[in-house]
Amino acid sequence: MKRLSIAEIEAKLDTILDDSNPFLEELGNDERKGVQRCLTKWKRQREQEKKLQVKFDEMNHFERKCRAEGFRFIAGIDEVGRGPLAGPVVAAAVILPGDFYLAGIDDSKKLSEKRRQEYDIIIRREAIAYSISMIHADVIDEINIYEATKKAMNAAVASLKPNPDFLLIDAMKLETPYPSESIFKGDAKSISIAAASIVAKVARDELMKELSITYPDYGFQQNMGYGTKEHIDAIKQFGITSYHRKSFAPVKDYMKILYSK
Repeated sequence: MKRLSIAEIEAKLDTILDDSNPFLEELGNDERKGVQRCLTKWKRQREQEKKLQVKFDEMNHFERKCRAEGFRFIAGIDEVGRGPLAGPVVAAAVILPGDFYLAGIDDSKKLSEKRRQEYDIIIRREAIAYSISMIHADVIDEINIYEATKKAMNAAVASLKPNPDFLLIDAMKLETPYPSESIFKGDAKSISIAAASIVAKVARDELMKELSITYPDYGFQQNMGYGTKEHIDAIKQFGITSYHRKSFAPVKDYMKILYSK
């Protein structure tokens, strides 16, 4: 029987998910170094996939519990952008189907930008519903960042269609007509909250990149409005924009100096 080429072996391995497949034993008996490298690579990938499956199952704990109690439309709620000097605070709400699976989903801060963007596309495509709410700097200055965060979260929930029947919320307590559970560091413990954190993060980052075209001096496309040295130096040199939070130091300190002159 003709031996398969390395390329043919790699192609066949891509279709194998069962560790007990007899083809794996055949490869184990093949003395070619290239074949052994293929087999070792496959085993490493399988081990990584199993770890991601275990983590996903752990992060699906709250969703399974809610479904066991009869809830169907379980929304994960999270926000990004509480700390920056410029730009909005952004909240997202996401309702995932019961059979949703996305290996590697996690708190958006733990993912690379490329991975966040890939996951964002998948989440938006497969979600039963999702919504995004942005509360901008002027409102943040008026009501404070904590209240603005709650306002963004409540608006995201209110925009969901269909309406949720249970909320899983990252750390915050919300006054809503729906039963809810607040989970500390929920974006690393719940797939629904993690999905919301990814959608919110990508949406906010895209906005900041758009703003950087109009305001190139502040480096928004890189710092996303956070108080990097370059950003603070730009404020000192060029002043502030309407997207800066005047109630946040050092923007507030700059305003005091400006008006004292």
